[in-house]
Amino acid sequence: MVITKTPFRMSFFGGGTDIESYFRENGGAVLSATFDKYCYVNVRHLPRFFEYSTELSYSRIERVTSTLDIEHPAIRKAMEMLDMHEIRLTYEADLPARSGLGTSSSFAVGMLNAFYALKGRYADKKRLADEAIYLERVLCKEKGGWQDQIAASYGGFNRIEFGPDGYDIFPIIISPERKKQLEQNLMMFFTGFSRFSSEIQKINCLDRTDKVPQLKEMRSLVDEAEKVMTDQDRDIDDFGRLLDHTWRLKRQTGKAISTRDIDRLYSRGIDAGALGGKLLGAGGGGFLIFYVRPGQQENVRDAMDGLMHIPFRFETGGTRVIYYSPEVYEPRVSFY
Repeated sequence: MVITKTPFRMSFFGGGTDIESYFRENGGAVLSATFDKYCYVNVRHLPRFFEYSTELSYSRIERVTSTLDIEHPAIRKAMEMLDMHEIRLTYEADLPARSGLGTSSSFAVGMLNAFYALKGRYADKKRLADEAIYLERVLCKEKGGWQDQIAASYGGFNRIEFGPDGYDIFPIIISPERKKQLEQNLMMFFTGFSRFSSEIQKINCLDRTDKVPQLKEMRSLVDEAEKVMTDQDRDIDDFGRLLDHTWRLKRQTGKAISTRDIDRLYSRGIDAGALGGKLLGAGGGGFLIFYVRPGQQENVRDAMDGLMHIPFRFETGGTRVIYYSPEVYEPRVSFY
């Protein structure tokens, strides 16, 4: 049996510039962090006492006798890709799916990590990120960028650069005190709305040429935000002001980015004292994050009355195997 633990991510700046059709031509960069909310993938070989050979438990339960009959596309394609058979897979998470935190990519990374471990093979973070990108973007043909798979695999507070040759990861080097200050000034709320990121990406068409000016400016904010974090002489509150700037730019890149209800919630947060914020993920729902000085946090919490406040801390580990018990697996012998 293998259990993996994979973090969710929050993307602060540069989202949209990590889409391959865009960054291969224009370059891209994102500033993101993983935090202490996780998905857990438990995988073992299924004992041969049942009429079915594979059992999957996520938001529903599937029991099948052939991998081809699996309805969950990512699980089916991953099992085919790594030649997995006769397994029981269980998925659990600290936060709901389709909420703008890269949950599907965290699941993909954690699942691949578990599959490799069950086969007794080590997969490094680069392999897991690359194969999760291939699984979701190529095999499953889901629209979207690359940052979620990379963040889930590597973990930490990073600047991720995208270009013609792929991607590079640069950890943000900041003092523990400044990182903690940023952490304490961020407030996250669940809007209650959820959606499929790939569907939002299709609607917004971020690779259209008329979106390029906004995306280039959003990418430039990655540079500015990194300076705020790494320069001790900069006012850290500028991070919040830049969040407001990037959110206003992002709203210009697609009609499905925001909704009337989300705009109303965002305005309530700003009026209550938040310096800035944004909707996490592709848009349309999920989690709102605000940058709020400590003195105004109670006001913002009151203004978000009815929404769940999610305390969090940054994490640095990325995906990891937290339980490993080797199993001997003998493939079924066919006499036909």
